[in-house]
Amino acid sequence: MRPETLVGDHTIYACVMGSRAFGLATEGSDTDRRGVFLAPTPLFWRFEKPPTHVEGPAEEQFSWELERFCELALRANPNILECLHSPLVEHADATGRELLSLREAFLSRRVHETFTRYADGQRRKLEAGVRAHGAPRWKHAMHLLRLLISARDLLRTGALTIDVGEEREPLLAVKRGEVSWPEVESWMTRLTEEGARAAPRSPLPEEPDRRRVEDFLVRARRASALQADPYDEVVQGVVRGGGVGQD
Repeated sequence: MRPETLVGDHTIYACVMGSRAFGLATEGSDTDRRGVFLAPTPLFWRFEKPPTHVEGPAEEQFSWELERFCELALRANPNILECLHSPLVEHADATGRELLSLREAFLSRRVHETFTRYADGQRRKLEAGVRAHGAPRWKHAMHLLRLLISARDLLRTGALTIDVGEEREPLLAVKRGEVSWPEVESWMTRLTEEGARAAPRSPLPEEPDRRRVEDFLVRARRASALQADPYDEVVQGVVRGGGVGQD
């Protein structure tokens, strides 16, 4: 099955991400689309497995296979968790709606480590740009601040909100280069410290609810298998527990 077919015919959830989802879009902003597809279960019974992700087929489009998406979300991957909380949902079938209902199951205090580690890496890149060119890439600085705000508030409240709300204008000022780098650095440091203080008393659980997520994944795989063509006796026999070659 071609990757574009997996995305086109088997997407269970699709949303808009990037500046449009963050409330930071301007006239020239791209539309970044992200999605989750459920590869038909029989594809996993072959030696060649379906892809864990697909880039495209449209521009600025990227999708993950459901299992890979869940794995990354359980690890508190910032990009994946934010994808689940986009306010701009374009498509969600019954399986996709159940995935969205599990959003809280993926959240845990692990977000402090993963968001901080990601932010530290991005900040080092910005600092390298300042050393090389005298200024950072201001758009990237804006998005790093946005991430730090989101992480701090998530640790404080237990809820992940990705729209920046009233922080829109201060953040866009950073993007336009209207805020000095020392001021931006100070803001980043303050947000990082506030997140660290919030982490020990966060309402988030210590670990995500892996069992609940796995139960969902198994049920989704089983339902997909049962949709196999009725004439495929081998598939139906395995799904119903008869085994290969058994009556």
